[in-house]
Amino acid sequence: MHVVVTGSSGLIGSEAVAFFNDMGFRVTGLDNNMRAAFFGEKGDTTWNRQRLEAQCRNFTHRELDIRKRDDVLEAVGELAPDLIIHAAAQPSHDLAASKPFEDFDVNAVGTHNLLEATRRHAPDAVFIHVSTNKVYGDAPNHVPLKELDTRYDYDDPTLGHGIAEDFPI
Repeated sequence: MHVVVTGSSGLIGSEAVAFFNDMGFRVTGLDNNMRAAFFGEKGDTTWNRQRLEAQCRNFTHRELDIRKRDDVLEAVGELAPDLIIHAAAQPSHDLAASKPFEDFDVNAVGTHNLLEATRRHAPDAVFIHVSTNKVYGDAPNHVPLKELDTRYDYDDPTLGHGIAEDFPI
């Protein structure tokens, strides 16, 4: 199985890379370290990409900006993945207000480019889009949690399936 992970050097993407690598799948990470452009030196994810390259024998990094339609179409066509995990995003709700075009181009245009490339070149692939709770602003930080044996979970039974689309922002 061939897995493609966008945003592969970020928090969620890198965990997906490690998970599927450990399962023995071939993993290609697509990332352009745009986090450094958004957040400066402290946002640079080069260290995480290098960690994955050193630790994950089934992982290959590919520099790719998901805003560039032709590059995305070419990459998905060439890679022919079985699974695409889309974890590339501009995650800061606060930053979006000061960089609205960049935010839209990464989050909306980039996602559209990936979906269209999948439709054209890998129509049988499973496409998983993941996101951060940051799209809800600070509100999720005020949801009570309960500690379980192996994780934390929401302490509100109405959130048993996670945060719904109508959650206030």
